[in-house]
Amino acid sequence: YMIINSNPWDNLKFDLDGINEVLRKFFGTLSNTYSFFALYANIDGFNSNEKPIPYKKRTFDDKWIISKLNTTIKEVEVNLNEYNPTKAARIINQFLNDDLSNWYVRLNRKRFWKGDLLEDKLMAYQTLHECLKKISIISSPFIPFYSEKLFCDLNEFSNNKSESVHISNYPSSEEKLISHSIERKMLYAQKISSLVHSIRKKEKIKVRQPLSAILIPVNSKEVEKDVRAVEKIILSEVNVKKVKYVYDNSKVFIKKIKPNYKKLGSLYGAKMSNVSKRIMDMSQDEINMLEKNGVIELNIDDNDNIKLKIDQAEISFSDIEGQLVASNDLFTIALEISINEDLLSEGISREFINKIQNERKNMSLEVTDKIDIQVENDSSAILKYINDHKSFICNETQSIGLKFVDNLNNSKTMEIKINHSNINSETVNYYIIKK
Repeated sequence: YMIINSNPWDNLKFDLDGINEVLRKFFGTLSNTYSFFALYANIDGFNSNEKPIPYKKRTFDDKWIISKLNTTIKEVEVNLNEYNPTKAARIINQFLNDDLSNWYVRLNRKRFWKGDLLEDKLMAYQTLHECLKKISIISSPFIPFYSEKLFCDLNEFSNNKSESVHISNYPSSEEKLISHSIERKMLYAQKISSLVHSIRKKEKIKVRQPLSAILIPVNSKEVEKDVRAVEKIILSEVNVKKVKYVYDNSKVFIKKIKPNYKKLGSLYGAKMSNVSKRIMDMSQDEINMLEKNGVIELNIDDNDNIKLKIDQAEISFSDIEGQLVASNDLFTIALEISINEDLLSEGISREFINKIQNERKNMSLEVTDKIDIQVENDSSAILKYINDHKSFICNETQSIGLKFVDNLNNSKTMEIKINHSNINSETVNYYIIKK
């Protein structure tokens, strides 16, 4: 808490709430990530002494997180050598939260809990084990007791048990495993996904509800190629069916412009009111010309013209019917939010899966336990949608079967909220049997 908040030579006002925040965001995340690994590694009998699968055979996701791990090790060592522990601690925290837990583990969790311990699953275990082991070592100067516990816990998955994290060699950053190209592509995936999630959150559209398309303006074939390389990752993460690439964004996006008063005020003084009005009245063609050329000449009145430079105005995008727009430092995207019946049907099935998974937890079932699901027949409009996705539901919930019955004794009731103008929510009576 003390090191990550401010440099050791600066004053720090002690705050118990700040301690709790670090406990939750750093230690909670690290503990949950290890618990996730340990749960499935114990089930599969994973042992880290097995011959490592060559890095060139690893998946794109594995290569990316290993590249980020080695970049992190390098940056932490540089900052510690320069006596900058605060920046080093923040780099570790960013890697753990933004890259390892909230991205790599979340995108790859199905690799850990599905199927036998074959090559793909073994790669995932080896990759995550390496990340956790090296995190325990590089974070040991900051959290000596917790890193020792994590290090020793990870040793349980090895035949060669090292005595202590504090007598382990500091890991070397392997330059050959750092790929700036892979890191750039995955950064694009994270940035675009973040924009889609921001629109969903604003419009209260759950990620479980699939949407039809993301429109992404691109200004070069190189950017399009990089985004296409991670397109499947983006679509899976945000639950959208396809990406549309837009080169002439003027045909799709409606642009808005407003003056940069800080830069223009000192130039035009009393004329600023007329200048401001003229800028905000600019046509789409004029805005496009300003973006293309970096400058445009505008007529203010019969006797006066000005040259407007691109840094003297702020250009953004407006929402249009059926599409919502969001921007960050790298991308502007538009998300198509209209939901047809096929999308609605899939969204309902995913909502049903979520309710069943929650009930499995309430029943304290193990991840490997199989179940039967019984659903009561009634006049509910959504039973057809559940039946249409029966195989998908069974696969996702470890269910042997899903049956519709006329009279269901001892049933429970779930409420399924629906993103549709004609249906707000429906109730479903169901019963789960452990097999």
